[in-house]
Amino acid sequence: MHRIKYDLEYTRRYFLESVARGAIGAGVLMPVWDAIAKTGDVSAAYPEELLSIEKYTKGRIKPGTVIDASNVDEVKDLLTPIQYQEIKNDGRIIDIVEAPTDVIQMGPKAFLEATDRNRGKGAFDENGNIVVKGTADPWIGGIPFPQATTAQEIIVGHALSWGRHDSLGYAFREEEMNGSGEVQYKYEGYWVEVQATSRVILDPKPYLDPKKTRYNTFLYTGPADVAGTSYLNIWSYDQREFPDLHGFIPAFKRVRRFPTNQRFEPVAPGASAYLSDTWELGDPYLTWGNFKVLGKKPMLLGPTGNWNYKDANWSPVRCGGKNGRKYVRTKFSLAPEVYVVEMEPVKYPRSPYSKKWLYFDARVLLPHTQIMFDRRGQMWKQWEQSYDYLKPAEGDPFMEETGDIGWSWVVLNCHDIQVGANGAWWLAPSSAGGYRTMFNGKDLYENFTTLQALQQLGA
Repeated sequence: MHRIKYDLEYTRRYFLESVARGAIGAGVLMPVWDAIAKTGDVSAAYPEELLSIEKYTKGRIKPGTVIDASNVDEVKDLLTPIQYQEIKNDGRIIDIVEAPTDVIQMGPKAFLEATDRNRGKGAFDENGNIVVKGTADPWIGGIPFPQATTAQEIIVGHALSWGRHDSLGYAFREEEMNGSGEVQYKYEGYWVEVQATSRVILDPKPYLDPKKTRYNTFLYTGPADVAGTSYLNIWSYDQREFPDLHGFIPAFKRVRRFPTNQRFEPVAPGASAYLSDTWELGDPYLTWGNFKVLGKKPMLLGPTGNWNYKDANWSPVRCGGKNGRKYVRTKFSLAPEVYVVEMEPVKYPRSPYSKKWLYFDARVLLPHTQIMFDRRGQMWKQWEQSYDYLKPAEGDPFMEETGDIGWSWVVLNCHDIQVGANGAWWLAPSSAGGYRTMFNGKDLYENFTTLQALQQLGA
């Protein structure tokens, strides 16, 4: 039996009508997580025109095509307004690759298995926090609402588990550039997340501490003038509460507690990103509000193909700006269904943002891009993150410990379009000081996410 072929007008109309009547759940031909549960593949949930960029564009664009200023108008409707301007006017280039359909390429295996296993068990309590249905227990792992039907259901799973591993340590490199692409600042660092709830691999599971969501440490390891500067966020499970924020500044040689609601300052000198921007949901999600789904549509996203493992430092290829290095050159593929969600900073009266738009891949409810608006309602910044799955390298047992693929973000651009500055970040195998990228490491909590650890890291 052949799948019925739907034309593009049908799918566009279907998306518009489904949002208008509140029938938001992912999938066109069937619910996407029903398809995943049967085969691990999303193909049965979508018509061919939404699975192939070649079919979608009637042969004008295909895997292997380079999108630049000469042909970007062919895919303008598949890009954010800022991505379109970057390519059209500032020399950015993207490469089109084959779209993944196997869900294992879109997230950690254990996390995705927990999503399927726990389908139907998620519920909101009276405060808007997620509990196991029929109980007051915190969430137990995976995406609480894989067939989300509201903006809040779309957002909340990512708020509970950013990196989708029980613990992770990211070595990263960062370059902050001016409008021409000239590097003004270079940084190296280490980012640690340890889940306190929603644990699916590491003991104790599902909870290390049921009153917390995560422990998160951000450590700069280079250059010398910032090395040892670190911040520890301890997140309450109650998403109405601000996390406890502690920091170690080498000049003071002690751990200090910082005001935690001041989340709109650069994370380092010259940085285009704020603490609030990280992972697209860098604040407790209930300190934001007025959530709404603006629409859903196919888009070009970067779920796979962006790990430059052939380079010793995993440094990405660059493009754009006057010197050809302003942006990370990313590999995009056609995502059949993307939610555009709007939210406002309701608990931040001094926020420089009036709102932001988040672009979630509906298949696995993962945000790829956010656009932030200033107080006048003008577009201000775009944070764009791309992903890949990292196959364990021979001799690197930290990636092989659990047998789980080291799926991760791998590159991002944070572009301030009002001044032209851009921050390029990428995942690295290690950073200065010998800190190595790892997933589900058992000792990350003790070594990085306590006040004692913070003091030792800066010593």
